[in-house]
Amino acid sequence: MSRIGNKTISITDGVTVEKKGSDVLVKGAKGQLDWALPAGIDIVIEDGGVSVSRNLETKVMRAMHGTARALIANMIVGVSSGYTKELELQGVGFRAEMKGQEIVLALGYSHPIHYTPPEGVKIEIEKNVDIKITGIDKQKVGQAAAQIRSYYPAEPYKGKGVRYKGEHVRRKVGKAV
Repeated sequence: MSRIGNKTISITDGVTVEKKGSDVLVKGAKGQLDWALPAGIDIVIEDGGVSVSRNLETKVMRAMHGTARALIANMIVGVSSGYTKELELQGVGFRAEMKGQEIVLALGYSHPIHYTPPEGVKIEIEKNVDIKITGIDKQKVGQAAAQIRSYYPAEPYKGKGVRYKGEHVRRKVGKAV
């Protein structure tokens, strides 16, 4: 029994959900997303919502039932309001700037780091240390944020590095003299 998979997804105003063959197409004010349903998973589009069902009772199908429902719900939220991740740089000389479509990061290395965001992801920089990543695809926005953060994750001794806005970095005591 999948508790999440059995919940009906409500469709917000201005969003249309279609099923074309084995694909789900979601259109909204911010754009459109599509996703191929796995074999054995089916959706029913009703008057105000979407229901997800499965054909088999195998372990994989039970897992995919809830996953499919969550992905479709994320697509509906993405095309209606979008997703945002915010990063901040902390450290002396750490800064970011936009050059065309790519972001150039100065993170204390001997060279600048160039990052080109994936298609459908928009990056804005405020005050050279705040990075705002927006888009309609939750996976792409999260992946872009994780990729930028992976260049210099916040370290526990001085606390410098790239961190999510509001992330608490647990500080360690340095070497005792």
